[in-house]
Amino acid sequence: MLSYSIKRLGLAVVIVSVAMLMLFSMIYLIPGDPAAVALGPRATEAMREALRVKMGLDQPIWVQFWNFFINAWQGDLGNEVLSDRPVATVVLEQLPYTIALILGGISWSVALGIPLGCWAAVKRGSWADRLVGVLSVAVIAVPSFVVAIYALLVFAVTLQWLPAIGAGEPGDLGDQLVHLLLPSLAVGLGWVGYIARMVRASMLEVLEAQHIRTARAFGLPDRMITYRYALTIAILPTVTLLGVGIGQMLSSAVFAEIVFARPGVGKLVYDAILTRNYPLVTGTVLVTTVIFVLLNLVADLIVGALDPRVRSRF
Repeated sequence: MLSYSIKRLGLAVVIVSVAMLMLFSMIYLIPGDPAAVALGPRATEAMREALRVKMGLDQPIWVQFWNFFINAWQGDLGNEVLSDRPVATVVLEQLPYTIALILGGISWSVALGIPLGCWAAVKRGSWADRLVGVLSVAVIAVPSFVVAIYALLVFAVTLQWLPAIGAGEPGDLGDQLVHLLLPSLAVGLGWVGYIARMVRASMLEVLEAQHIRTARAFGLPDRMITYRYALTIAILPTVTLLGVGIGQMLSSAVFAEIVFARPGVGKLVYDAILTRNYPLVTGTVLVTTVIFVLLNLVADLIVGALDPRVRSRF
């Protein structure tokens, strides 16, 4: 397990390094002068040149990348253009809101997807199985921003059951959870279908295994066989799927935070792009990339700990 963990950690470091190179390259290729955009049309050329020097844009491209690479690994993401505050501080202020949104989305997808997948597998070939299949494809096909808009219109505007915008009063956990329901539903609903289909496929394979047949031969109750023996094995691919799904949920969080006027890194990077605040864009995207890689690393380690066959194949 130690060797497997070291290899996965090394791979994560390589992935983050490559992501940093690609991110820096894409930011560099964006047309326009960040200094001119940040200072506005009334700024003099001397003011623009001073800001370019401060941002390091006067240096060769390879020097800019090297400084960015070394500073980023040390936790220094630079200062944002507009307020001159450290980018890391700005991102960390907004990050808890996005993490709460992602955790809420995962909760919706797991709480609905796993039972539906189990039910479809147990009722294989029946109307229940077909219904779950249709629902799974339907929720996968609907974009998250469409779910966000319709959830806002139905539950907040028409029925007035839930609040429409904001993240709730600071310090009031109950109010924050109520404000989290609709945005997290918009983020996690699409993954209900993925998880339901994955659990169904895994359950069907496990239910045909020899040890399940032996358990049935000993007369164990079907409920115990399904949830205690079959599901504990069939759930392993779902853990890996959730690790990948978090990246998709991070992108969906951008739409949810904009539609519901919530703070978070999604809305932060959206506003930074509009103002050409390149250090803030780079820092925010880099932080979310690191979070995505780390969560996938955790998912791989969990699967490796539960299934020794995974460790032997890597």
